[in-house]
Amino acid sequence: MNRSARLALVTEHQRALATCARCPAMGKPVVMGRAVVSPVLLVGQAPGDKEPIAGKPFAWTAGRNLFKWFGSLGVDEERFRDNVYMAAVCRCFPGKNPKGGDRVPSPEQIDNCAPWLEREIELCRPELIIPVGKLAIARFLAEAPLVETIGRAHAWAQGRRQIDVIPLPHPSGASTWYHVEPGKTLTRKALALIGKHPAWAAIRD
Repeated sequence: MNRSARLALVTEHQRALATCARCPAMGKPVVMGRAVVSPVLLVGQAPGDKEPIAGKPFAWTAGRNLFKWFGSLGVDEERFRDNVYMAAVCRCFPGKNPKGGDRVPSPEQIDNCAPWLEREIELCRPELIIPVGKLAIARFLAEAPLVETIGRAHAWAQGRRQIDVIPLPHPSGASTWYHVEPGKTLTRKALALIGKHPAWAAIRD
């Protein structure tokens, strides 16, 4: 299937995703990135309360930090949004946690949203997946502390295809993990691995 045909399918997929009502307790609208076919797939956790208003993922503090990281690799925010498919474990705002921060989506809500991500991986056929944050990392890798997953390239299989997975910590303003050691060094290592990957070079050059 050529790129044009796959882009048409991605656009059709997003039209269907926009109407998803599988999780009545989740806030609407569905938050999506731009319809692109890319060798790089970014997978976030779930939108916060600002993203539905902005109409795009990573639209607030975490996004500023994330795009600062990617800017250091030669890709600014607009280029990234135009050339990388931005997915997530859940696409709707899960609501606030009474104890502070955003509520973590339930296992049922994660399962409800999983087929959308699976279809996007089928359509985009990425060479590199960048999961951001523990919830997204757990979608591809066995549960382990961040010190055992960040700063390394991992292999993940979709059928017979082997896809490189390079995780990043969540760039939340409330997180200190990537500011202190060993998180600071491991985050730099992860970004260096992303910057050297052929799929990243394809979107940067």
